[in-house]
Amino acid sequence: RMGDAMRIGVYPFASTGLIGDNLRTICKAIRLAAEAGARLLVFHECALCGYPPLETGMHEIAEHDIEAALNSVSACARSHGVFVAVGTVRFSGAQCYNSMVVFDDRGERLGCYDKQALWGWDVDHFTPGGQPGIFEIDGMRIGFRICFDIRFPELFRQLYRHRTDLCFVSFSDTNETPMPERYATIKAHLVTRSVENVMTVVSVNSLSRVPTAPTAVFDCNGMVVKEAAPGQEALLLYDYAKPEMTFGMEGRIVNSHAFLGLAEPDAAKDAGTMA
Repeated sequence: RMGDAMRIGVYPFASTGLIGDNLRTICKAIRLAAEAGARLLVFHECALCGYPPLETGMHEIAEHDIEAALNSVSACARSHGVFVAVGTVRFSGAQCYNSMVVFDDRGERLGCYDKQALWGWDVDHFTPGGQPGIFEIDGMRIGFRICFDIRFPELFRQLYRHRTDLCFVSFSDTNETPMPERYATIKAHLVTRSVENVMTVVSVNSLSRVPTAPTAVFDCNGMVVKEAAPGQEALLLYDYAKPEMTFGMEGRIVNSHAFLGLAEPDAAKDAGTMA
């Protein structure tokens, strides 16, 4: 944390069905993030185990292997003093979830966010989640969403209602060949979610094939302030700060509160809790 700013990071990489290999990359990235002064590092959808069935088979993912790997992520977060959110398959009794598991800088599990919008392979493998996916980190409200969630403004309005400062969207959205139109469409969704909710949105995607969604940072006015080169494994850092209120931001907040039936906002106060 630097004054009123928080250095955040995302680390796209080519996850596979080999949990040990993914874990080594994740721990390397946590070390690099710590060395760069990041407080929070976020990985893509199913980064820990590979996304089924594209990067692995669901039958190849064992609960005890996932738990052992999550314990290793916990130890790494504690060792380097970094908050970490990692995508994984998560088991709970007879249910299985597509999840982001969040660790604090002492390695304790803060909780998880389970993907809510399921379709295609996700319907075959997972149960939809129901948690809000919002965590307090260094005095800021951080939200998480996963891949297909981006298509549904309602899931981001949930974050708006809770005055979320910053949202991460983790993808495993790839193809064998480039799909520039799809990439542009998903990028447009990310721009829109940031603008309509007056909220900074950060995306991170898998590199296992050609990315069809960006790894990038979108400020609360929809401006792309950072974007990783597609296909490049690298730590993307951003110094997030709660923004100063502008005329346009105030208009979006006042009208959003009216449309959602919320109490009339104190615009200056709400600008400090929605970025």
